[in-house]
Amino acid sequence: MLDTKQSEAAPPEDEPRGCLFALSQPPLMIFLAVIGCLLLMAALHDLLWL
Repeated sequence: MLDTKQSEAAPPEDEPRGCLFALSQPPLMIFLAVIGCLLLMAALHDLLWL
């Protein structure tokens, strides 16, 4: 007898996307890179020049 049920492998279309999708967005990564560079520059300034 043939199984005519739909397979469970396909995810529903309206499922919310997770954190990895958010991190793959270029504007967010540029923003995080700028903030990281500012923090790194401040830390190096405190360590080396003060």
